[in-house]
Amino acid sequence: MTRWMIVFCVMHFFYHSLAQSTAVINDSIDHRDFMPSDLLYFVDASNSISFSTISSPEFSSNFQRNRSYQNTDFKRNASYWINLSFISKHTEKFWILEFYDQTIDSIIAYVPYHGKHKKIVLGDHQRFTSRLFPHKNFEIPLYLQNNELSTYYFKVKSHEFADMRIALRSTNYFTYYSLNEYYLYGMFYGMILIVALYNFMVYLAIREMKFIYYIFYILSVAFYAMSYDGIGFQYLWKNSPRFNDWAVGVSLYLVILWALVFTRRFLSTRAHAPQLDKVLRGIIIIRSVWFIISITLFPQLLSFRTLEIIPLSLIFLTAINVWVGGYSPARFFVIAYGILFLGFFIRILVYFNLIPFTIVTHYSLHFSFVFEMLFLTVALGDRIRILKDNRDRALKRIITQQRNNISLKDKVNRELEQKVGERTLEVDLKNLQLEESNKKLEKQAEEINQINSLLDLDNWKLKNRVKQVLEERMHESQMGYAEFTTLYPDELTCYRFLDELKQARGFECQKCGGSKFSKGSQKFSRRCTKCGYNESITANTIFHSLKFPITKAFYLAYLSVNGKNTGTLESISENISLRLNTVWAFRQKIEERLDTFNQRKLTISSWEDIIFNLPKNKSVSNKSLSVSN
Repeated sequence: MTRWMIVFCVMHFFYHSLAQSTAVINDSIDHRDFMPSDLLYFVDASNSISFSTISSPEFSSNFQRNRSYQNTDFKRNASYWINLSFISKHTEKFWILEFYDQTIDSIIAYVPYHGKHKKIVLGDHQRFTSRLFPHKNFEIPLYLQNNELSTYYFKVKSHEFADMRIALRSTNYFTYYSLNEYYLYGMFYGMILIVALYNFMVYLAIREMKFIYYIFYILSVAFYAMSYDGIGFQYLWKNSPRFNDWAVGVSLYLVILWALVFTRRFLSTRAHAPQLDKVLRGIIIIRSVWFIISITLFPQLLSFRTLEIIPLSLIFLTAINVWVGGYSPARFFVIAYGILFLGFFIRILVYFNLIPFTIVTHYSLHFSFVFEMLFLTVALGDRIRILKDNRDRALKRIITQQRNNISLKDKVNRELEQKVGERTLEVDLKNLQLEESNKKLEKQAEEINQINSLLDLDNWKLKNRVKQVLEERMHESQMGYAEFTTLYPDELTCYRFLDELKQARGFECQKCGGSKFSKGSQKFSRRCTKCGYNESITANTIFHSLKFPITKAFYLAYLSVNGKNTGTLESISENISLRLNTVWAFRQKIEERLDTFNQRKLTISSWEDIIFNLPKNKSVSNKSLSVSN
């Protein structure tokens, strides 16, 4: 009976050892990596199974190993129970277990300790200061006894993909590995800082905004790397686990944003690729809207990081297009983003378990960022070099052109000086000739002026004599229409004559009786300063409201007073080219004026006396009626 009990216990021990994938620990090894396909695990989709159930012997058969496990098989928000068993074989080293993924939301470790299981809570939802080891990864100490089987349970849960790889390390190896890793991180972030400072100095020298955009871009890359590696959580926001949950999504948005902005400015896409420039601006707007919605409404959208391949691919294609179009500074830009694409491609292959996980493949994105940063810096320097070469060539062309201009100018000046000397002699000779001609012309001009003065005097005397003769004839005998129009040839002369008569008579407003006036709105009109009445030149005269030329009305008035044997109306109408009825009507108006003068027993000495209307119920002296012409 005792023999069978021993056999049963041995078989039970080996069964559980095989089921639990027991790892033997001794001093011959320093570390070992447990890949997800090597682990025994159970998926609790309901998140309701307790540790007491999980750790019971009856439940051990539920732990299974999935040799074909892929990272895409990970179920978000489900609890993964992992079972690891160890046997220590005379080891004198201290050992720890390490989870590589710093973004796992929650890790609850059940560590065997003095016959019981000690609970240790880890995860990026916990403050960094609560960790057992101040390290960017999650470390759990092993409490081992020689030749004793120890079983460790881990409950892993995360709202997005979690890398469940677990590393077994001795503390000696862990110290060596951590120091080297932090040393490399220091070099990585130090290079970013140095490149940023270098580009800032270049910006201060040449004042081009593309260097500022590049600085923002590489600082965003540093922010993204620190968020992804856990360095930021360890050193910058160790007491803000909620921000740490968003840090990767926020930093990745900044990387894409500044990459697009820097691409547009560096490649000058508005000039070299206007259609792609519009697409880049559209991507900037769409990505910004997506980010705002993710932050404010749906934080889970920050986990869709594979979509970033779209703007990165667009940047790469734009750079190739601009380079093919002849913009030579784009060649290093294409190489830089080609290396970045290679880093992303390697990370994708690791994610899909198509290539093995190694230190190089794990940090491939960091390497690509470093080389991309260096090549972009070279691209900026190359662009400055090309611009400098273009400027130097332009300066050389300008200098050569200026030298040619100076030599041409000297040649032209010499020729001009020779021509000027020749022309000066000719001009001096011509000046002498002109001076002689001017003297002759001045002498002739003086003689002509004297003759013109004598002619003007004779002409003035002749005109006055003609006018005097005509006026004498007009008062002594009948004057013909042709002779009359010599004195009054046009309306302006007639109006000027009426204006002189009105000036001699004085002014009296027909509306208010005011005696002061100013110039009216029309020529020769007068405006009363008291009431504003505007009096035309023909107002209060016999010529008011005429329907025919006033020069002919002047002649009809003259014939009516001074005419002797004036002739018939037909002859007068034919002589002055007016209709018979018009002549008759105006003659009637004059006859009525003459009758009024006779009734008032007023003497008419000249035809000008009948021009003005007689005042009503007022006696007018002959002196007031007679106005000299």
